[in-house]
Amino acid sequence: MTSIAPSPHNLFSKASYDWITPKWLIDRLGPFDLDPCANDPQPWPCAERSYTPQDNGLLRPWFGFVFCNPPYGRQLYRWLDRMSLHGNGIALSFSRTDTKAFFKSVWPRASRLLFLEGRITFHLPDGSKSLQGHNSGGPSVLIGYGPTAAERLESCRDLGAVVEVRRG
Repeated sequence: MTSIAPSPHNLFSKASYDWITPKWLIDRLGPFDLDPCANDPQPWPCAERSYTPQDNGLLRPWFGFVFCNPPYGRQLYRWLDRMSLHGNGIALSFSRTDTKAFFKSVWPRASRLLFLEGRITFHLPDGSKSLQGHNSGGPSVLIGYGPTAAERLESCRDLGAVVEVRRG
């Protein structure tokens, strides 16, 4: 995941706007067919195929089971909306459940949410942990769309609290 403008991910440093999902989390949730928000460079793949910022994953076709760790800036809602329309995969976001993005793209369309216990420590493009292990600065949630995502989040129940999203 790469962000163009400063975002909440960089609460601890102005040195990098690139925050890579920990490999252990990808290993638990995967495999994935597409990562539309890949960094360039990236120390490990999050999916079989990736789009980097130069590819502009918002404009490219999405396919298969997607992992989306979008930029956490002002464009976050666009990525969550695209993910919800694709309907097959898992997105990683801050758990700001009261935002317009959540009410438009998560609550009406997601199948499961996994609120992670504790805070994620993201990695830098060289694979090192961000600033000697400082965490993301906010609580995170994995947002599942579709039956495969629901199953995978259920299998990771030990990482936090799973919530089934019901409509109506």
